[in-house]
Amino acid sequence: MTEAWTDHALRALRAACHTANGPSLLALLRDHDPADVLQQCGDAFTAAVFRGVPGARQTVIACTSTLRERGWSGDEILAEQLDTVAGGAVCALRPLPVDLEELSGLLEGDPAWGGGRIDLKTGACRPAVADTEEPWDEEEPEGTEGWLHVPCEGSRDAYRDMEDFITTLDDQDLARFLGIAIHGPGAFRRFKDMLATSPAQQQRYWLFSAERQYGRARAWLADHGYRPAPPSGQ
Repeated sequence: MTEAWTDHALRALRAACHTANGPSLLALLRDHDPADVLQQCGDAFTAAVFRGVPGARQTVIACTSTLRERGWSGDEILAEQLDTVAGGAVCALRPLPVDLEELSGLLEGDPAWGGGRIDLKTGACRPAVADTEEPWDEEEPEGTEGWLHVPCEGSRDAYRDMEDFITTLDDQDLARFLGIAIHGPGAFRRFKDMLATSPAQQQRYWLFSAERQYGRARAWLADHGYRPAPPSGQ
């Protein structure tokens, strides 16, 4: 029986992903449900297979089935990536050490921030509102001068995440209250305030939302010919 993902376990997961620590990553996934974090750790999986970490290839094969069964945005892209490395081939997408959480923030953040750009040398995400250095012309071809423009696509997908999460709830009273909360201005704040009354479901939502956001960011990046890679991974 797997354990629930706690804040401590998630911090350990993120540390293992950031450093591409394959043994630590696999140890965490033996005790917790991988399906909750596949988009977060898929690229560290890739590095672990490249490095021949014991058990990595077998875990990757199992995870590709889970991704394809789930079928969210970005899941098929990650499944194909994992299939490729498990078969000993090299991914066609170019590796870039971009943080999917930061990229998601550019893509789905407040439209007033206006997206931003990715440094194609370092993978750093730079919000447009804070990017006062080296201004760029958004009409120039992508990749000019070593950066990739990221448009702000708004919060429609994030709103849909709330709607879809509500349908997963067994607690019908909570589902009803959350359904009411997401209507009208201030929907995101009301949803989070209501969800805070149930810490267990709040934790489920954060994992659900992160997986969806990471997947959409991965899909956007793949459309531009890149895949995320850990800073020290492949």
